[in-house]
Amino acid sequence: MKRLDLISARLKSDEALTVAGLSEEFGVSSRTLSRDIQILRDQGLPIEADRGRGGGIRLHRTWGIGRVNFSYSEAIDLLVSLAIAEQMKSPFFMAELAPIRRKLLASFSPRLKDEISDIKSRIRVGEVASHMVLSAFSAPHPAVVEVLHQAFVTRHCLDISYRSIEGRLTRRRIEPHYLLLHSPVWYVLAFDHLRQAIRTFRCDRIEKATVQDTRFSVLGIDMFEATLKDLDVIGP
Repeated sequence: MKRLDLISARLKSDEALTVAGLSEEFGVSSRTLSRDIQILRDQGLPIEADRGRGGGIRLHRTWGIGRVNFSYSEAIDLLVSLAIAEQMKSPFFMAELAPIRRKLLASFSPRLKDEISDIKSRIRVGEVASHMVLSAFSAPHPAVVEVLHQAFVTRHCLDISYRSIEGRLTRRRIEPHYLLLHSPVWYVLAFDHLRQAIRTFRCDRIEKATVQDTRFSVLGIDMFEATLKDLDVIGP
């Protein structure tokens, strides 16, 4: 019914409305308007109305919550961000992080949900980066971060263009097993197919990244212990 659509649009306009005012606007009786309101409620619109002939009418203040749609890459980024926040164990926001993560996971397919349920354990948070490290640091390119997150979460190999400390650019195929934060500098703990060995890559030195079809199984963190001990978070 066209009138129901118009009433719904008026309620969503966030204007101060009354039953009497809407009845007059649409040329119907208060009883008819009340019947229309009930139909809209039955359709899922959370409408509140004050008692009385001239009572106010409005949508519940949380009516839009739960209707936010994320793209796949946005959902992946949000999952990683939640995992980071949980690993940092800040008491400020911790109360709501777990239920938010569960609701977000529920939006993925069962197969993908099983695959990404372990990302919290694959993110490590260390000490704050030193001034020397920060002097050579620049924020990673957003496009690189997006692709890196996708490959990390879904356990796909990643082709990267990587610039070394000396400025030499090389192409690598890596398996991004873990992410490590020495705030604000991010590192990827990976298996490097070029070197056939465990390696650590600074995210801000990755200039280009492309997800590959090849999958990998996550190695235990103990496989990276030697690399973590050798990681230079003091030098540039």
